Amino acid sequence: MYGIVTRNAEELDWPEFDRAFYEVKDAAGQPREPVPNGVNTLSCFGDTSAAAGDPSLVPVSESGERATRDRPHFDWSYVCPSRDAYREGLLETIADCADRAPDVRLDDVGFPRAEYCHCEVCDADFAASDHDDRADWRASVITDFIQDAADRVPGRTYLAVHPDPYPGHLRARSGIDLDAVSGHVAEVVVPLYDTAYGTTYWIEALATGFRDRIDALESDVDLGIELYAANVEVEALSRATDVAGAYADAVYFGYESGTARAVLRRRRAEEREGESFG
Repeated sequence: MYGIVTRNAEELDWPEFDRAFYEVKDAAGQPREPVPNGVNTLSCFGDTSAAAGDPSLVPVSESGERATRDRPHFDWSYVCPSRDAYREGLLETIADCADRAPDVRLDDVGFPRAEYCHCEVCDADFAASDHDDRADWRASVITDFIQDAADRVPGRTYLAVHPDPYPGHLRARSGIDLDAVSGHVAEVVVPLYDTAYGTTYWIEALATGFRDRIDALESDVDLGIELYAANVEVEALSRATDVAGAYADAVYFGYESGTARAVLRRRRAEEREGESFG
């Protein structure tokens, strides 16, 4: 199965693709109206616009470092997952998306990195919780959010995760506990982005790691791998597709549907070569 991730509504019905994800809210915070003919997709706690509009929402580390895009390791700014009003707004948006189309994809779920968050709200919530370990509390916060989101989605809930399959790393980094949330999501999507795909061994290493991780879950969860298609040569992207497709249930292409369409057309043409009828 092949699909695209796009911000262009006119691409959602291109026949080459089995599935189309439409960004209703990106990590910059740019909103768009949900569509009825795609999988509405939203960045949850990655929201540069909201963070700029209300700096008090930004997660902070124990040493006071804020999770904003002007700091190393951050491509966008974050909102703390413990903020009730923001979280309720997200859940309302998810419900609105589900009203237009049954499937919804959740991106940028979780805390921004392992050292976050130590804001006053998080400190108070952790102190009032039943957890003695802060990592366990963080995981409970994210698991509860994913469950609440999935409860509002009548179809498939997709969850995008950081591309690190090593045991315990997702939980330590963002609070996503795959074992705990596997009963609430239908597919885990792993972005494996590169601007050239000059080599593919690393795609295989990460894909096999996630394949093993997903197969070990108690619930039946699919694995999707998302490749970057913008300004990537068709031949290189096709090679990357071969590798990703060997381990994933679906391969998706991000942000350049024309290149993705060229890859699929070439692959299908090559599959037909050599056939004869008589």
